[in-house]
Amino acid sequence: MHETISHPERERLQAHLSLQRRAFLQEGGLTAQRRDEALGGLADALVRRAEDFARTIAEDFGHRSSHETKLADIYPVVAALRHARKHFRRWMRPRRRPIQMMFRPGTGRILHQPLGVVGIVSPWNYPVQLALSPLAGAIAAGNRAMLKPSELTPRTSVLLAQVIGDVFDPSEVLVVQGGVDVAQAFVQLDFDHLLFTGSTPVGRQVMRSAAESLVPVTLELGGKSPALVAPDFPLDKAAERTAVGKLFNAGQTCIAPDYVLVPRGREAAFVAAFRKAAAELYPRLAANADYTAIINRRHYDRLRELIADAVKRGAVIHEINPAGEDFNGDGRRIAPVLLTDLPDDALAMQEEIFGPVLPVLAYDSLEDACRLINERPRPLALYIFSHDRESVDCVLERTLSGGVCINDTLLHCVQEELPFGGVGPSGMGAYHGEAGFRTFSHARSVFHQARFNGAGMTKPPYGGRMNRLLSLLLR
Repeated sequence: MHETISHPERERLQAHLSLQRRAFLQEGGLTAQRRDEALGGLADALVRRAEDFARTIAEDFGHRSSHETKLADIYPVVAALRHARKHFRRWMRPRRRPIQMMFRPGTGRILHQPLGVVGIVSPWNYPVQLALSPLAGAIAAGNRAMLKPSELTPRTSVLLAQVIGDVFDPSEVLVVQGGVDVAQAFVQLDFDHLLFTGSTPVGRQVMRSAAESLVPVTLELGGKSPALVAPDFPLDKAAERTAVGKLFNAGQTCIAPDYVLVPRGREAAFVAAFRKAAAELYPRLAANADYTAIINRRHYDRLRELIADAVKRGAVIHEINPAGEDFNGDGRRIAPVLLTDLPDDALAMQEEIFGPVLPVLAYDSLEDACRLINERPRPLALYIFSHDRESVDCVLERTLSGGVCINDTLLHCVQEELPFGGVGPSGMGAYHGEAGFRTFSHARSVFHQARFNGAGMTKPPYGGRMNRLLSLLLR
């Protein structure tokens, strides 16, 4: 039996949930007018406070590129809110469904109704995007929500709470702050739906906690997302686009390329092309406002351990440090590192890297590459570099991942018309756009019996009439 966490603030969390649930039971879901106001108001608030968020997130990270914050934390949320505001009324419309001939002239329809109170647990790496993008879907569907941001970005959580408080009443949306113990108590609350974004090991714990109350969950996890470079694709272009996706936010992205597969014999050429691309993107690292720091010392030490483990196991280390800077200070920045000749049992091939470290593996054929991908747990993202349609189709047919981006990296994640989510160990369920609206809605089936109908033909006492009817139905 799963043990309930005893925490002094558990009663406070339960009181917040009770407040929102009472409001939902008394008033119902948020009205269409209130959804419209809330989605627009939150988008406007984020635009107004963009500089504040850029500064605050940089303080939490030690250093975080302000452009990356605006590009990856502010813009996607504003786009999601505006997209939901534009389309949620269409998503809300009842949908007619055809009825079998035997039950006509009855009619059928599906109503999408809010679930009630949604819990959202968000991580530190994109502390605004991964808290508020799910909220866009929850609000569009008419729900109330409680947010639990990561304890690793406490300043951002305070600012997030201020912005949410300016737009929403606590009975609508509330931000809960606190450490790991608060998060453990939070996921044990009896929400109507719980969305968690984070690591696969913690996702398992969250699912266990939610199972005690049969709370439905959406898990957005991670894993080792591969980049596959097909023989026909220009290696320099693949290296440059992989470098952009890998080094954005210093690799601290759940869908960052985690390892790259290149045709055997072209590993050195890929390393050289990646080195050139990285040097053009970041001529300096330690003294570059565009290059983000690692979130804290624990994660920094973990990445150094991954590299040290690779050295012990005989891998070749390719550090990219264009200006020859010293990284031994307290700035928590790590020069990009490529690893070749890396054995499969190395830590860097067993764990999600979540930093600017990239193993480069060789394959002999596309079938071989697909086998290497399929030997690992299903990833959150897959990147395919090829202009050959047959090659792309081959990889798509023989592998399975949460999402796919062809001939680029990361960009599938910011398409509001495409569901975002994992599969298997990389997650379950999806959101973004209409997919988010549906995740946070109950598709309620409604059958409306006609005034004059043939239902009487199916009532007892059964006999020859029913035999004739069944003979007709089963013929």
